[in-house]
Formats: sequence, C-alpha cells, structure tokens
Amino acid sequence: MPKTARAILQMPPATVAAIEKLGADLAVARLRRKESLKTWAQRMGVSVPTLQRLEAGDPGVGIGIVVTALWLIQRDGALAQLAAPELDQGAIELDIRQAQALGRARAQAAAQSRNTARGPSTKQG
Repeated sequence: MPKTARAILQMPPATVAAIEKLGADLAVARLRRKESLKTWAQRMGVSVPTLQRLEAGDPGVGIGIVVTALWLIQRDGALAQLAAPELDQGAIELDIRQAQALGRARAQAAAQSRNTARGPSTKQG
C-alpha cells in the first residue's frame, strides 16, 4: 500500500470530516461566483476531475491545489497562522511543564547543596 493511502486511512474521522466540509465550502464559493467547473479548474491550473475531487473532500488532493482554491476566494491569508509557533497551545503547555520540572530540579539541587555545605550534624546526646 502506498504511503499516502496509509496516511489517509489513518486520518482521524474529525479531520476527514473537516476536509469534506472544506471541499463542500469551496464548491459553494465557486457556485456563488457563478463559475463553472471548467473555468474554475482553468484558473487553478488543474483538471476538472481534480477540482471535483477537491470539492468532494478527497484528502489525497495536494495542499498546493487546496491553497490555490483558497487564494481564488481570497482566504489564503489565514494559512500564515494555522501552525504559527506562538499559537501552538500543545507546545506552549509542554514548554511550561519542562520549565516547571527544571525549576523543581534546580530547587532540589540548591537545597542539597546547602545541606552538604553545612556538613554532618554533630549531635551529642
């Protein structure tokens, strides 16, 4: 099985649904502009069957084709923020957990260093 087919089969259902909705939304955008499949495909530089696959939500359609369709409806500007590091909540939370763990480790090391500097306790009973 080709790698692409395996990746598509492993795609989460919510992702598949989102791609299908995007395709349907792009079809609506084309229809609202009263553009034919043929004209729209020519403007995108793709074949009509490829455009039909895009509008059907086929996850195998290349990202460049999807972006070109978004450009035609002036929605490609949103792409710049989709994976922006400053908006990656999962990575931000990981950074915080790592910083907290480092802080705890440094506090423990400092406490051990203080205890070692004091020397052994000489209790007389």
